[in-house]
Order: sequence, then C-alpha cells, then structure tokens
Amino acid sequence: MGKLSRTGTSASTTSTSSAAELSSVVPASLTDPDLPLPRLIVFDLDYTLWPYWVDTHVTPPLKANAAHTAATDRYGEDFAFYQDVPLILQLLPRVAGSASTTTTAPIKLGVASRTSAVGVARDLLKMLHLPAVEGQQKARRAGDAFDAGTEIYPGSKIRHFETLQKRTGIAYEDMLFFDDESRNMETEKLGVTMRLIRDGLTWAEVEKGVEDWRKRRGYKKN
Repeated sequence: MGKLSRTGTSASTTSTSSAAELSSVVPASLTDPDLPLPRLIVFDLDYTLWPYWVDTHVTPPLKANAAHTAATDRYGEDFAFYQDVPLILQLLPRVAGSASTTTTAPIKLGVASRTSAVGVARDLLKMLHLPAVEGQQKARRAGDAFDAGTEIYPGSKIRHFETLQKRTGIAYEDMLFFDDESRNMETEKLGVTMRLIRDGLTWAEVEKGVEDWRKRRGYKKN
C-alpha cells in the first residue's frame, strides 16, 4: 500500500497555544514589509496536509476524539494532520492581514484534491479542528479555514484551479499551490506556482513555497 504514517510524531495533536507561541513559529520572511505574498494559497490533501491516502488507508465511519485533533476509523486507527498544519491554516491569513506586510487583504486558502473518497475527506475536514488563536474564543473546524473553497474530486487539477479562479477572481499568477505529486505541476501552465513537497506541509516548506512564488514573479528585496 506504500507510504503511511498516521498520528505518531508526524501528525498533530495540538490543542492550545499562547499568542506568543503562535507568533514565534511564523518565518520572518513571511512578514517582511518589503516583499509581497500570494493572494491565494491552495493545498492538496493526501501527503500534503495529512500523512495518508483517504481512499485507501481510512475505513469509515469516522469518530473524532474529544479534542478534535484526530479521528478514529472503523478499525481503531487514528488520523490527523501533519504536526505544523493546524497552525499554518490558522496563521497564514493573519500574516497577510498584518500592518507589516505589503499585502493588505488576508491570504485566501483553498483545497485542490483529486481523491475519489470525497465524503471521507470532507468528514475529516469537519472533524479535525484548528487551535484557538488570539481573537478567537474557541477552536474551529479545519474546513472553515478554506474561504476560497474546497475542490475535491478525481481528475486533472487544471479543472480544480479553473473553478477556484472563477470563484475568487484571483489571477493564477497570484496563486501558490502545495502538492506531493509531480504530475500536478501541470497547473503551472495556468500561471500558478506549485511547490512540490515530499514529507508533508511544514513552516519551512511554506517559506520555500513563498520564495518560489516571489522568484517566479520577479520580486526581489532591495
């Protein structure tokens, strides 16, 4: 069946963090006042946001744990996000909305997944919660972070991005995409910048992806 790691050390069990801890994890390059940020960041799901394939590794029905940091399937296996993912999804929009960046509008987030287990993927996005951060009284469902939409269905991701572009009105050149499969590099034909990752989404990969996007757009710090 290939690569699979579930919760363990690679997945998240984060529940609470102080505002100071949250701010300390954001790479400095993402808050550089002299450099821009993408307007839309899109994520694949399997082996990008979480360390498994939902269509082969997860057997429904699913039940969330009390903290909503993981969900258990029919066989008692636990499934969660990669460790950095919950805070990444919570903080990226706040980074762009800060006064120290050149991007005044918050970064929008979206999903582009070609899994055939659409229902399972959507259930996980409802069951897995993101930790509360400054200004929020409680945790929220992960799916609520994707204000640009969640395009989850089989097929070329060209279609996924065409739908996201029509919905948001954001130019492809202002989009950054994280995915673990090289075949999805075809989205760059549209003008999207794709960052190919192999071991799940981390803050380091986010920083590298933003650097890739800036280079492709010709942005350089004076």
